Amino acid sequence: MPGLEQFHVLYERAVYAGDAEALARAECELDALEAATALARGQVLHRRFLHERARPDATPVEDPAELPLFERALALFRASGDARGEAEAVFWIGCLHQVVRRDNETAVPLLERAALTGDPSTRSEALRHLGTAAFAAGRLDKAREHLEESSRLRRASGELPGVAANLVGLAYVAAAQDRRADAVAALDEAHEIAQQHDAHAVLHDIAEARAAL
Repeated sequence: MPGLEQFHVLYERAVYAGDAEALARAECELDALEAATALARGQVLHRRFLHERARPDATPVEDPAELPLFERALALFRASGDARGEAEAVFWIGCLHQVVRRDNETAVPLLERAALTGDPSTRSEALRHLGTAAFAAGRLDKAREHLEESSRLRRASGELPGVAANLVGLAYVAAAQDRRADAVAALDEAHEIAQQHDAHAVLHDIAEARAAL
C-alpha cells in the first residue's frame, strides 16, 4: 500500500534523523489512509444493503455503522484539504439518505454539493442520483438533463456500464413523457452495452424496465 509505505519512510526519518516535520507528514499519510478506508468500508455496507434489498421479500435494514464511516471520511478529508475526497464523502452521505433512508429532502442538497465540487466520477454519480430525485418529484425535464449529463461524463471516462444504467433511467423518463420510441431505443442501447461488459445487474434492470414500459 503506497500510503503505508510512505508512512514508514517518514517515520524512519523521524526516528533516525530526528525530523519532527517528517513525523507530522507521517500522521497526514495515516489520516489519508484512514479516510480512504472509512469511505471504502461504508461503500461495502451500502452495497450489502442493496444486495439484500434485491432479494425477493427482503426487508433490508440500515447498518448503523455506514453513516459514521462516511462522516469520519468526510471529517478527515476536510481536515487534510482533500477537496476531491471531501466531495466523494458528501456524495455517499447523500446517497445513504436517498437510497437507504428514502429521504430526498436531506439527500438532494448533499448531492448538489457533490455535483458541483467533485471530480468527474463523483459528479457523474451525484447527477445520476439527482436525476432519480427529480424523476420521483415529477420534474421530468430536469431528470433527463441530469441523467444525460451524467452519461456524458461516464462516456468520456469510459465507464460504459454506468452509461447503460443511466440509459435505463432515461428510458423511464422518456416513457413518462410519452416518448415511447425513445424509451425503446434507450433500452436497446443499454442492453447492447451491458452485454458487452457483462453488466448482469444492469441487464436485470433492463428486463424489468421492458416489462414495466
